[in-house]
Amino acid sequence: MNKKQLLVAAIENGTVIDHIPAEKLFAVVNLLHLEQITSAVTIGYNLQSQELGTKSIIKIADKFFTDEELNQLAVVCPNLTLCIIRDYEIVEKRTVDLPNELFGIVKCTNPKCITNNEPMRTHFHVHGPQRNALKCHYCNTVISLDGVQLIKP
Repeated sequence: MNKKQLLVAAIENGTVIDHIPAEKLFAVVNLLHLEQITSAVTIGYNLQSQELGTKSIIKIADKFFTDEELNQLAVVCPNLTLCIIRDYEIVEKRTVDLPNELFGIVKCTNPKCITNNEPMRTHFHVHGPQRNALKCHYCNTVISLDGVQLIKP
């Protein structure tokens, strides 16, 4: 066996989500509803990483994500690496960053917020020096990224 052999098999076309902190893997799997995908899904868990110590990776054949799906992913797990694969080659590689504003993705925790009492989309601004919190546009409630509740599509 070649010691440099890949631990996770290559895919012909699809998406690779890399640099997932190991403890966030199952949150990402649930968020992306990977149990409903009919194409091949490969998951690597607790792989060695120079940056993170241990990391996880997900390879999904024939699946490409929308900006909304990537924004949800960034809320749960900021700074992932996303690779788009075509014909076994990486054609795009980028970091999935938390956008400055989020619309209709996160639920406000303030029960008196208008978004919890009227039929309207939520709107949050990324907040804090480390960009690790969200501030409601309507009621100014601040929510730590660790305490975020996503709105189910």
